[in-house]
Formats: sequence, C-alpha cells, structure tokens
Amino acid sequence: MIQVENLVRRYGDHMAVDHLSFTVEAGKIYGFVGPNGAGKSTTMNVMTGYIAASSGTVVIDGHDVLKEPLAAKACIGYLPEVPPLYTGMTVREYLMFAAQLKKVPKKERSEHVEEIMGKTGLCDVDKRLIRNLSKGYKQRVGFAQALLHDPKVLILDEPMAGLDPKQIIEMRELIKGLAGSHTVILSSHILSEISAVCDHILIISKGKLVAGGSPKQLEEMMQAKTEVEVTVLGEQDQAEAVLSQMKEVERFTIQPGEETGSMVLSLTAVENADIRKELSVALSGAGLPILSMNRSEKSLEDIFLELTGVEEAAEEAEELEEEVTEDDSDL
Repeated sequence: MIQVENLVRRYGDHMAVDHLSFTVEAGKIYGFVGPNGAGKSTTMNVMTGYIAASSGTVVIDGHDVLKEPLAAKACIGYLPEVPPLYTGMTVREYLMFAAQLKKVPKKERSEHVEEIMGKTGLCDVDKRLIRNLSKGYKQRVGFAQALLHDPKVLILDEPMAGLDPKQIIEMRELIKGLAGSHTVILSSHILSEISAVCDHILIISKGKLVAGGSPKQLEEMMQAKTEVEVTVLGEQDQAEAVLSQMKEVERFTIQPGEETGSMVLSLTAVENADIRKELSVALSGAGLPILSMNRSEKSLEDIFLELTGVEEAAEEAEELEEEVTEDDSDL
C-alpha cells in the first residue's frame, strides 16, 4: 500500500529525515514512535505531499507523491496534530464544506456527512459552533474530515494529544474500528496506546528507522539477553566463584543487599538462555541461600528509551546541568 524509500528531508544543515525506508501493508494499523525532533511529523508531511522531500520516493497505492500528487493525495485522509478547523462554523457546516472540497458528489453529500458524524460520535453536537467544543470533540471533527472521502490511507499525527483518559479510550476505539477497511498510520508519544492500537510499530530516532515489528516482536527482540537479579546470603567471593564457572552467565555485578549479610547479584545471560533453574541449583549447592530472584522484562517504554537513546541524552543533560551549577557556584 505504501512504500517509502531512502527518504531524506533537510532544513538547511539539519537532517530531519535521514534515508528512511519502510513498507506499510494494506488494512493494518501502524504506529510511528520517536522522541521530539525524531522526524515523525516531517515524514508524515512528506507522505501527504504537504512538503517536498529533499530526495527519495514515497509511493501511495501505486502513485508517486511527487510525480502524481493529485492521485496520491486522493488516497489519503490526514489529521494533523492541530486539526484544520474553521471554528466559526457549526460541525455540520464545516463537514459539508470539507465534503465539497474533497469532491464528494452533491447528491450524496448530506447523507455521507450524516454517516461520518454517526461513525465519529458527532450527531449530538452537529449544530454547535466548533469553537465551543471540547478538545476531544474538536479532535473528532478533525478525524471526521479526514474520513469524508473514504480514503484508503489515514495518516494521524498525534491524534490523542491533549485528550483526557475517557477521550483517549474513545479515540482508540475509533481508530481500531478502521482496521481492515483502511490503512492507518499514527504517531504518538503515548506508548501504551500505540501498543494497544497498532499491529506494527516503527521506532525512529534522529530521522532514522531504528526498529520495526509488532509490539510482541519488539519485546522479544529486546529480551534476547535475559537479565536476572538475585538476592542471596553469603560471602562475595563464594558468589563470584559460582557465577564465573557458569557458561550461561555473560556478565555479572555484585552489590551489598539491604538485609544484613545479603548481596544482590545482577546477571546478564547469553542469548535466549533462561538460567534461573541452573542458577538456583548452583547457588544453593554452594551454601548461598536465595532470598529472592527476579527476571526483568522490558516494557515498550524501556525499548523506546534504549533504542532512541533518550535515557542517555537525559543523563548527559543532567551532567551538563550539574557542571553549569558548579561553575555558577565558583562565581
């Protein structure tokens, strides 16, 4: 349905999108995830034809966005982060106007707008001025205009931004209901929502694709090396002797525990090895009673931080702030 190949977008010396390539299958929901400044919105703007790429190609349902812009745009419904609304109009007036712009046949226009309002839950507010609607309803109106011409592809930029928990659930159900009949690409910083809604997740950082797959595949990918934390009673040299002889243990650290005489062993196992049984036998056999054992599992948020380097960037920022504070104190 969508093919993006070697997409590049520069703003002066800044590379917003850096040779980005991916494929989107028809009828599925794709999540576009990345930190602020990763290039998500820029990529979406290029895909919709709103801005031009510096190089590379975007093909929507067989139509090159650069060479066949009208045909490509006819396949797309777009909801920007800030919906393009005329707030002095009522909901119905605005959607009728948008339907006319999208060339919905005049005879079908009124019935079609009624159908879309029903699908997006706007029938009860159809006569209200858009300026008087809540943030959630304004998002629904923007969503409705994106659906008006029954596009094959829906591109939604931060559709849940600023919504309360109830509105997020309602928007999630709206999006999930489109699977199969539409191909959906959405960007979001709400990783739990991406996981709940999307069939496939694309994670980008600094304009590059760093990982892609289903939520389950991403978690399995990042769990290739098992991490185990064990609290035991005993001496450090005993623990070191046991762990250094276990081939399944790639590396380990030992820290004092909270309880008197206890130690916390943090272990990383070789790829795909579940070492809990062997570890338990080895430690008990060496006279090191186990107080607790936990196997860590990375959440989607952990994966996001690890792949995009957000955590490292935050640590660097903290270090820089400390340096600045020290310099100021010297003054």
